Amino acid sequence: MDKFQNKYRIPSSRLQNWDYGSPGFYFITICTKNRKHYFGEIVNDEMHTNTLGSLVNAEWIKTPGIRPDMNLELGEFVVMPNHFHGIMMIGENEFNRDGRDAMHRVSTVTTLTSPAAATNKFGPQSKNLGSIMRGFKSSITTHAKKLNLEFDWQARYHDHIIRNHEEFMRISKYISGNPGNWKEDKFFDE
Repeated sequence: MDKFQNKYRIPSSRLQNWDYGSPGFYFITICTKNRKHYFGEIVNDEMHTNTLGSLVNAEWIKTPGIRPDMNLELGEFVVMPNHFHGIMMIGENEFNRDGRDAMHRVSTVTTLTSPAAATNKFGPQSKNLGSIMRGFKSSITTHAKKLNLEFDWQARYHDHIIRNHEEFMRISKYISGNPGNWKEDKFFDE
């Protein structure tokens, strides 16, 4: 592990040569801290959300309306007992007009962008996937506190840049089938 100012620093899990404000489709997974079941339960292969799980669902649906300037669209998504999966599309907008589109303009064989074009860097993050996830997670935490509900997110989130239609369809099917496959899910923990 690297050190910064003589302290250990966890390396970023983000793809270093990709601008996460670029147009593209992103598969997101966010887990609860210690994979605790905060959002409800699976009964007969269906997710039954509790109050907090319903808030997660509602906040995700509101995301494009909260950020209309980013030209966002939602794909398949599901709230699970201890995690959330979703597909987010960032469209072309005033903040990424020179960006690259993962589904249509980026080779899956070569690097995603040239090192000279890499814009993923430390510092204030806005108008990108990180800022969307930060706002989404923060809104759920705020709601939980207002309702006096015990709750905490895992510190990070997982993302995957969807690069072609076949991958989009496979991931969409995985998300929609997640409740039915709960006992085989890597996040399953009774």
